[in-house]
Amino acid sequence: MVNEKSSAVGVNIQEKATMIWNVADVLRGPFKPHEYGLVILPMTVVKRFHDCLLPTHDAVIEQYEKVKKLAVIDGFLTRASGYQFYNTSRFTFESLLADPDNIEANFRDYLAGFSGNVQDVLAKFDFDNIIRRMVECNSLYLVIKEFNSPKGYLGPDKISAVDCGYIFEDLVKRFSESFGEEAGAHFTSRDIIYLMTDLLLCDAKLDDGNVTVYDMTMGTSQMLSCMEERIHELNSDVEVTCFGQEFNPSTFAIAKADMMIRGGDPNNMRFGDTLSDDQFPGFTFRYCISNPPFGIDWKREKKAVEAEAAKGELGRFAPGLPKISDGQQLFVLNGLSKLAPGGKMAIIQNGSPLFAGDAGSGPSNIRQYILENDWLDAIVQLSTDQFMNTGISTYIWVLCKDKPTYRCGKVQLIDASHCYEQRRKAIGTKRNDIRDHCRELIVQAYGEYRNNAVYGDKSGVYCESKIFGSEEFGYNKIVVERPQRDENGEIVMKRGKPVADTALRDTENVPLVQDIDAYFAREVLPYAPDAWIDKSKTKVGYEIPMTRYFYEYQPPEPVDDIVKRIQKLEREIADSLNTLFHKEG
Repeated sequence: MVNEKSSAVGVNIQEKATMIWNVADVLRGPFKPHEYGLVILPMTVVKRFHDCLLPTHDAVIEQYEKVKKLAVIDGFLTRASGYQFYNTSRFTFESLLADPDNIEANFRDYLAGFSGNVQDVLAKFDFDNIIRRMVECNSLYLVIKEFNSPKGYLGPDKISAVDCGYIFEDLVKRFSESFGEEAGAHFTSRDIIYLMTDLLLCDAKLDDGNVTVYDMTMGTSQMLSCMEERIHELNSDVEVTCFGQEFNPSTFAIAKADMMIRGGDPNNMRFGDTLSDDQFPGFTFRYCISNPPFGIDWKREKKAVEAEAAKGELGRFAPGLPKISDGQQLFVLNGLSKLAPGGKMAIIQNGSPLFAGDAGSGPSNIRQYILENDWLDAIVQLSTDQFMNTGISTYIWVLCKDKPTYRCGKVQLIDASHCYEQRRKAIGTKRNDIRDHCRELIVQAYGEYRNNAVYGDKSGVYCESKIFGSEEFGYNKIVVERPQRDENGEIVMKRGKPVADTALRDTENVPLVQDIDAYFAREVLPYAPDAWIDKSKTKVGYEIPMTRYFYEYQPPEPVDDIVKRIQKLEREIADSLNTLFHKEG
C-alpha cells in the first residue's frame, strides 16, 4: 500500500539520513549547528552523483579522450555514463583520499569534471565558498572520508531514486529545523501527497503516451516523483514528463539533482519566482500538483504581478488580485493557466480562499472566475495538525478543465476533518496522518460522487460528501437605502426622489438562486417599508462556507446533568480538604 511506503521510510531511510547527518561531528566548532546543512546537503548530492557514476567511470574517461576535441561532446558522454550527467575527472572519492596533501586542488578538479547541469546545481548551493571554509578549518578531508565510508554509500543498487528522495527530504527537514526555519515550508508529508495523487488519478484513463505533470512550487520535487511513481503503478508503459519551478536555491538544487538521477530532463526543473518570473510561458500540462505558501505576502512580486494582470486574458491573473498579504490565490490562477484541455489540478490552500474578500473584491472575483467557468470540481477539508509547520485547517482544491458531464455545473465538498489517525510522535505541528484506510475513504467519496453520503464510522474515522450547484456559492450584494427625514419627520426629497440617509444605509446578500425583488419584499420591506434598493451599487460575490454546510447542531448538556456534575466536584473538593486538615491536625 502507498502509505506503507511512506511509513517504511521512517525506519531504514531515516537511519541512513541520520548517519549522513552525523557527518556533522567533524564540523563542530568551525561550523555552527545551523550551518551543518550547508555542507551536508551539497555533499550528499555530490556523493549520490559519484556513486551513480562510479560503475561507468572508466568508460566515460575512455570516451572523453576520444571526443574531447569535438565541438559537442555531451551526447557521447551521457550515453557512456548512462545518466543525464557525467564526470570527466580522473578522480574518485577513493583516489581523492589517497592524496591528503592535495585534497583541495584534487577535489576542485573532481567537481570541475561534472557536466554543466551539475555545475548549475552546485552553484545554487554556493558550494565553492563552503569548500573554502572546510579547507580553512582542515575538515574537507575528514568530510570526504566520512562520505566515502560504507554508511555514506548512496549508489542506486542500494538506494532507489524514491528512497534517495526521502533521504533528501529528511536532511532538508533537519537543516531547516537547525536553522530555525519551518521545515514544512520546504516539503509536504507523503500521506498528503498520496491523497492528492489519488484524487488526481481517480478514474484516469492513462493510455500509452506521454503524461505531463507540473509543480509550480516544487520544493525538493517529491510531489512530482510521487505522481510519477503512482502513474507508473497504474500503467508502467506510460511516459511521464515532470516540470517544476522553485525559488529556494538549496531545494531547487536538490530537485534538479533528483530529476537527473531519476533519468528525467533536468532542463524541466527551473529556478525562479513563479509569480514574478514564470519559467513556463505558453506551456500547458495534463496534471498540476502543488502546495504553495499561504499567508505569505506578494509585496516583492507586486510590480510584476500587476503588470501580468494588466495583460487581461493574455496573462495569468486576469480576474483579479488577492490581498497583498496573502498570495495563495495567485498560485491557483497560475495553475489554471497551465492546465491543458482536460487537465486537472490538486492544490493545497488554507481557509482564506474560501471566503476572504467581499463582493467585488479581488478574492471574490477570483472565486467567481473559477466557478462561473465551471473549473472547481471538489474541495476536501483535511483535519487540523496535518502539516509540520501549521496546525490550522487546510483544504485540497481539485480543479478540472472540461469536467465529466455528470460533474458539470456542480461542486463536491468533502469534509475529511475526521478522517485521520493520530501519530504516536508529532513532527513539529503534524500530529495527524492520513493512513491507507483514511485515504481510501476520501477517494471513494470523491469517486462515487454522492450527495449527503457518509463514508466510514461517524463515531470514529469518517468523511462526508455533499454536492452543490455552482450557483449556490454566489450572491448579489445589494445596497438598501432609507430616506432622510427633516425635523417634522417628513421625507427629504430632491428632484422628486427621496434623499438617502447614509447613516441608515445597509446591505443584504441575496443568493443568486433567489430573485432579488422577491427577497427584498420578503426580508426587508416588512421591517422598513420606506426602503429601496440602489441597483447601481449591486455587486456579485462568491464564497464557499464549508463549515456552515457541514455544521451539525450539538444540543447543550442538560442543566440537571451540569448541576449533578458540579455537586460531585464540590463533594470531592470537600473530602480532599477534610482529609488534608485531618492529617495536619
